[in-house]
Formats: sequence, C-alpha cells, structure tokens
Amino acid sequence: MRTGRGTLSVAAGLALVALASVGYVLPPAFDPPPLKADPAFQSVPAQPAAELKPVVAADPIRREEISLPAEGQRLEGTLRMPLTHGRHPAMVFVSGSGNGSRTEFTPQAEFLAKAGIATIAFDKRTVGYNFRERDFGLLADDALRMVEYLRTRPEVDPGRVGVWGVSEGGWVVPIAAAKSSGVGYIVLVSSPNVSPLRQVAWALNEQLLRLHAPAGSRDLLTRAMGGVGFNFLRYDAMPALEQIKQPVLAFYGTTDPSIPFVESTQALVKGLDKAGNDKYTIRFMANGDHAMRVHGGEFTKGYLETLANWISGLPGTAKPAVHMAGATPVQRFEASDVPAAPWYAGGTMLGLTICLAAVGYVAGPVAAMVVRLRRRRPTPAETNARLWPPIRRRMTRMAWTSLGLLVSVVAFITLLVLFSVNQAGAWPAVLAGWLVIRLLAVLMLIQEVTAVAAFVSALREGLQPSRWQHVTVAGVLGGTGLLMVAAAYYGLFSFPW
Repeated sequence: MRTGRGTLSVAAGLALVALASVGYVLPPAFDPPPLKADPAFQSVPAQPAAELKPVVAADPIRREEISLPAEGQRLEGTLRMPLTHGRHPAMVFVSGSGNGSRTEFTPQAEFLAKAGIATIAFDKRTVGYNFRERDFGLLADDALRMVEYLRTRPEVDPGRVGVWGVSEGGWVVPIAAAKSSGVGYIVLVSSPNVSPLRQVAWALNEQLLRLHAPAGSRDLLTRAMGGVGFNFLRYDAMPALEQIKQPVLAFYGTTDPSIPFVESTQALVKGLDKAGNDKYTIRFMANGDHAMRVHGGEFTKGYLETLANWISGLPGTAKPAVHMAGATPVQRFEASDVPAAPWYAGGTMLGLTICLAAVGYVAGPVAAMVVRLRRRRPTPAETNARLWPPIRRRMTRMAWTSLGLLVSVVAFITLLVLFSVNQAGAWPAVLAGWLVIRLLAVLMLIQEVTAVAAFVSALREGLQPSRWQHVTVAGVLGGTGLLMVAAAYYGLFSFPW
C-alpha cells in the first residue's frame, strides 16, 4: 500500500512549518537598531589648515633589517632611518588581523622616513597567534620591544617614540601605551574600540546590506558567530583606553564598511575622558576606507600630511584647537552584540550533531560489510531483494544531499566573509548561494519524509529488514533528522526569504 502524494505533501508541509518555527522561537536573535543621531557628529568642523600643510618627503634615508628576540620566536622587521642631522621622532607600525607582513606598510614607512620620522615595520608573530587564539597583550609586548629598541638608537629622540595601529592593532596599541611610559604617543587608524564580536557583526551586517542579501543569511551568520567559542571575540577595549595618558591621533574613514566609526569614536573619547586625557586628535577622512585609501587605491587626501605634521609637531600638536574635525561621519546601525548561543546550539553541540549524522550515514555500509565478511546472506527473502534496493537508493541520495548542504553552507559563509574583508562583492553570487542552500535544505526535508513513507509502505508489503538494514534506516533517517533540526536553528527553513 503506497502513501499518496497528497498525504506526503501534507506531511512535508507540516514538517516544514515545524522546522521554520524553530528559527523564530530559539535564541539568539540579532536585529541591530538604527543608531541614534548624536549632535556632536552632525556638525563636525573642517580640519585645521595647519594639519594639512604640504610635507616634503625627500630626505635621504637608510634601511636596516632587524631581528629582535620575543616570546617564543624572533621578530623580523625593517628600520628606516632619516640621514639628516639630529635626533628624530620615531614610530612602530602594528598590523591588523591576519598574517601582518611588514611590506604592507612600505609606502607609509618610506614617506615618513623621508619626512624625518624614523619607522619600524615588522612581521607579526606566528607563535601564539592564529585564527582561534589571539593574545592582544602578547602582541602589545612585541610592539614594546620595538619601542625600546628605537629608544636605544642615538638617531632617535627617546621621548618621541610612538606606536601606530590599524584595525585589530587598535586593540593592541592601547595595551602597549597603558603598559609603558616609554610610548610617547599613539596613532590609531580605523580602531574599532568595541568588542571584536560587535565589530565583526556590524561589518557583516553592513556588507550584507550592500550586497542586498536576504535577511535569513544574516541570521545564519550571526547564529554561527554566537556559537563560536573564541574568547578574544568578546575582548573589552575600555580598560586599556581608560589608562592612556599619551597624546592620541585617531583616523577614521567615512566610507569604511568594516568598523562602526561613530561608536568607536564615542568609546575612545569616553575612555580618554575617564583617564583625564584631553590630548587627543580625531580626524574623519573623506572617502577613506579601512586602510585610509580611496577604494583601495591612493591614500585619502590629507592623511599622510596630517600624520607627518602631527608627529613632527609634538608635543605642540598634542592638544589640538578642535578634538574632532574633518568630513561628516554617518553610521546607520548600532554595533549590537551577538548573544552567545545556548548550550544546545554551541560549537561543541554542532560538532557532535555532525559527527552523529556522519556515524549514522556510515553505520549501514559498515554493518553490511560485516555481514558479508561473516559470509551471511544480507537479505533473508526474495521480497526483500525486490523492496530493499529502492529504499537503499533513497538513503544514498539523502546522504549526498546532506553532504552537499554542509559543503554549501561552509562555502556560503566563506564567500560572505571574503566579500566583507575585501569590501566588495557581487550580490547575484550571494543570492545564488542562498538559493542553493535553501533548496538543498528543502530537498533534504522532502527526501526524509518520502523515505519514511517508502519504508513504511515496504513493511506493509512484506519487507523483513535484517539487522544491518535496520541499522541503515535508523542511521540515515536519524542523521538526517539531526541535521534538519540544526538547519532549522540556523534559519534555513524560516520565512520570509
């Protein structure tokens, strides 16, 4: 007795509704509200002309390769020293996230050195820093080693040795400044000043809006982030900011899609105010992106000049005429925190779910192999020989669909992250990727329902499953069921689109 299509359709529909509701009733929810307007950012004065005066970067310089001992390894860097007479101000570059090669700072380092400011750019450590574990205090110690080295050089003014940090370096540099009075000043470029998790969530939300991505894709990403157990993602920058006594120069680009620059500025000002430090200069650079460049090309107008003039003018430039100046920054949404996933949706449970599903999929073939090795008949009767092959084919297709869904989800998340990092992307690729994921999820659901119906119908027609066939059915149906519940939590069955 076969199950009718109408019955199957009703069963699949009910299952779809049940799974779709999971995405709505289970936390965490992420829906960042619009950022409330702050009058201080709606009437930002123009940047003082003195900061933008032309800089002649034509002095002869000397380049030296340096290697300094650090915790667990040696740090390799390049020193650029002006050859002009006298002691010079100096600065250490601290990179953002990733490998952090010194070569990324070459244009700025060359410009500053030729303008009379000694610089060190060094390769980020590989020991103690990886995708999962990031010790910002350890990175700050590396920067301080470079600072102390510069302070020993006879060509350098030891009272004017500073540290420059971009992006992730914005969490590192304040730690270094709070640890050592040897740091004479700090420069922050695109410094988030909120937790890494809030910064990443804000950046992904902005990028998804730019890519016209469906709302469900944001839920997928943020729920995945909520289940990630990386401790550094919830790092609090405020304690370090509240200990900074040195002069601060901060740059933010008004087209930067990677950090919430208004809230980052508010956090910086709040921290410095608590430290009793009024020696800060914040400049919003028109058309500047995350690296203070225009669409990844030339540096935004006035950035290098402001940087060189401010450093060369210390200590006179430490207290500016206006603390905030430049172009008007516009941030649309708050940098909301991503709630931590509940215990049943954390990374450990997700890994366990995938492992259990994988075990379920291989249990049947393994059991069949054991039967054959023991030289037993795998099927007890002719009826089984007729009814079992169609069920086995359904089980095989379900396993491949589940594998395809897992691979597609990983590829889709990788695609979105790469688009966010590169600050570019094609919205058709995002929509196509989301369509593939949703279709595979629905296909998996239909296969599960029809497989159950086919197995029940086969039992009614006389199928007498052997022990290994029971293992196969239970493993594949159970594994697929687990994956469907996980997919429902991540919003793959939710509506609207």
